[in-house]
Amino acid sequence: MRITGSNFSYQHTSFERFCRDMVDLELPDVEIWGVAPHLQVDAASAGDVRRLRTVLDGHGLRVRCLTPEQVVYPVNIASGDDDLRRRSVALFRRAADIAADLGSPLLFLTPGRGYEDEPVADAWRRSAESLREIVQHAASRGIDCVLEPLQRRESNLIQTTGQLRAMLDDVGIAGFGVALDTVAMACAEETVDDYVAAFGIDGVRHVHLIDGNPAGHLVWGEGRLPLEEILNALSRNGYSGWMTFELFGDGDYALDPRAALERCLRRVRPLLEAVPA
Repeated sequence: MRITGSNFSYQHTSFERFCRDMVDLELPDVEIWGVAPHLQVDAASAGDVRRLRTVLDGHGLRVRCLTPEQVVYPVNIASGDDDLRRRSVALFRRAADIAADLGSPLLFLTPGRGYEDEPVADAWRRSAESLREIVQHAASRGIDCVLEPLQRRESNLIQTTGQLRAMLDDVGIAGFGVALDTVAMACAEETVDDYVAAFGIDGVRHVHLIDGNPAGHLVWGEGRLPLEEILNALSRNGYSGWMTFELFGDGDYALDPRAALERCLRRVRPLLEAVPA
């Protein structure tokens, strides 16, 4: 199991500052949050992407996952507004192109949400159709996609492994994988073993390793999730992929993002060294 650096809490710094910190913290593999000011996916030109790749290459950093911002409007691939949904799908098609240009093997997706006053089945159908188009386009660029369940306040479509399994089956594309988010998992009252039972360990392609109460995007130790139990379960089931600290917020994390990341690393690195092989 390996840790990626990420720019999730670096929204108020330059991209160069983020890259320097990843080098200093010995995190040469990174997950990129696709949002301004670093990478506004729907507005980035080919030149913008080349410049970003040049900065990454200059610091010896490799992109392991591209995660566009997607849980707030106007981005919603399940929207009942046809124009909004088309533009959202176009954004993710563009994100797949950018992922290929940055050398990222993974594109991170969520299901969107439907209107609260319509049948869930209508939004489910729109989400499945959108995901199918995005995943097919990404595959044409050599990019695999992963889908993450969300908390109920974020989506009325997928919160549980059962719902996630049903959506993958409806999309029906081999290689469409799963992102395990420790907070979403805890809010659904599920475990690592539940994910493995539903998808197999090979189906779990990426992990967001964050603390919560159970919700939140907290530094490890500032919430109440069972970190050692989670890491041991991932190891016991044979997970050998990447894990990212998805630290959000405009408070202390964003004002001093390196310190927040260092607190996570101090907590997690010794446990990773101690988990059974």
